[in-house]
Amino acid sequence: MMSEYIRSVTESDFEYEVLAYSQNTPVIVDFWAEWCKPCKMLSPILEKLADEANGSFRLAKVDADVNPNLVLKYSVRSIPTVLAFSQGSRISEFAGLQPEPRVREFISQILPPSPASLLVQKGDSLLAMGNLEGSRKAYDEALEITPETPGAMLGLIKINLLEGNAPAARASLRVFPACKEYNEAERLLPLMKAMQDAVSGSLPNETDLDLAFQNSMRLALRGNMLASLDGLFDILRTDKHFRRERGKEVVLAILDLMDQESDLTRQYRKELTSILF
Repeated sequence: MMSEYIRSVTESDFEYEVLAYSQNTPVIVDFWAEWCKPCKMLSPILEKLADEANGSFRLAKVDADVNPNLVLKYSVRSIPTVLAFSQGSRISEFAGLQPEPRVREFISQILPPSPASLLVQKGDSLLAMGNLEGSRKAYDEALEITPETPGAMLGLIKINLLEGNAPAARASLRVFPACKEYNEAERLLPLMKAMQDAVSGSLPNETDLDLAFQNSMRLALRGNMLASLDGLFDILRTDKHFRRERGKEVVLAILDLMDQESDLTRQYRKELTSILF
């Protein structure tokens, strides 16, 4: 039995159920056929996500065999094909069976931003400007609305590192949900480990470069990331493979904490490339 968020649509009511309805709410159209095995695997995924979305979008199911004019009009060349409509216009599409994570991503790109997503955007902007207090507040508010919002969790990890609180950052990483943001969070792990090793006194101290690395980590723990970065660059100029790439990995983590749109970050990345290659 179809839920209230799913409609079986035909040529006679497509304009009303899809085009007109999409003026206010996005509509995803699933072109399927009874003989299509991939359709029988994709349709349950779409239906599940439509129910989960609780009205954020409508799923319109079109039997391609019964509605050939719609197939022709929208140039559907293979089954299944999924089209997305917003404000009366076709805005996105994909063809063929896709795994659930890809379908989720497709849907997320056509939905209007949620209140939690808007707060994450606010937090990201404040973080880029160096306003740690304001960005933390925005991320916390996002998590109050939607617990485990990946962007907010990632933002808080970055703030904790910028404040020298590696244990808190690492604790957040351990409970991070499986999603695309996890890869970015995981890239910060070398910095977390190095900062914790500096606190525990377990960093190597066999060479002058080791002592320079210790000093860079002490600067990072005090929140002075740029000075830490400059010290790490000096190490890499002497030994670009310092401690089996540990120096490079920590540098990359610190760069990930910085505003990616700033000229300063671009300059650092350009210089790193010249050192390594």
